[in-house]
Amino acid sequence: MTQTHDMTPPASASEMGGLPCYVRVTGTLEQRFVAFEFAIGDPELAVELVLLFDQFHAFCAQHQAIHLDAEEGARLDYERLKWRFGAPGIDH
Repeated sequence: MTQTHDMTPPASASEMGGLPCYVRVTGTLEQRFVAFEFAIGDPELAVELVLLFDQFHAFCAQHQAIHLDAEEGARLDYERLKWRFGAPGIDH
């Protein structure tokens, strides 16, 4: 019995769901790893991931990720603080 392995990379999350993907770099670890947030559709709902630099670049290319800049990251942090320490929609 011969087994064949499909070498086609998996589809990007944006292609599968029809929604944009977002990446926000949050730091580096040991000068080898990139710590980042990855979101599909809504940058406010993200998972935290860590990959080697080369893997991170390949991951972003595969998922056609939109990189969030510092201003967008600050806005996300501000919204999260409101949910954590105050009532949503109220400025403190």
